[in-house]
Amino acid sequence: MASEQLKQQLVKHIDEALAMEQNVLRMLDGMIETTEDDEIKNDLREHKLQTEQHAERLEKRLAAHDASPSTAREAAGIMGALMKGIVDMARQEKAGRNARDGYATEHLEIASYQLLERVAKAAGDEETAEVARQNRSDEEKMAKKIEAHWDRFAELSLEEAGIRA
Repeated sequence: MASEQLKQQLVKHIDEALAMEQNVLRMLDGMIETTEDDEIKNDLREHKLQTEQHAERLEKRLAAHDASPSTAREAAGIMGALMKGIVDMARQEKAGRNARDGYATEHLEIASYQLLERVAKAAGDEETAEVARQNRSDEEKMAKKIEAHWDRFAELSLEEAGIRA
């Protein structure tokens, strides 16, 4: 039986992962809106559906622990996503920078799920550990998808800047 402190720590990690996914959903909306390449836009839409599933799984795990999402964490995520959205709309070279930001975000999510899985195991919560593994698998696939298209992102980035390479 996990200590009360350990359970509280687990809930905090689940809540942080949920806030992260909610922030990513808003970021994906901005990326979808500013992406002109149809293939990339479709990949982003597909990943948005996965991200919605990630959030749902995490909400269920919070509920299993009689907890609800932290409004303070969610509010901070909303502000960050809104600021990024404004910057994204104004900047040139959207494809390359969106890919860079997406790649970095995927790795932050991967790291968060690595940590959540281990905290869940320490707390004896195999269901949350499995959610962390499932969500991390999707994030790893998306990171690999981005990685496989760096040449295309560079090409699009240069085109957006009016440069022919």
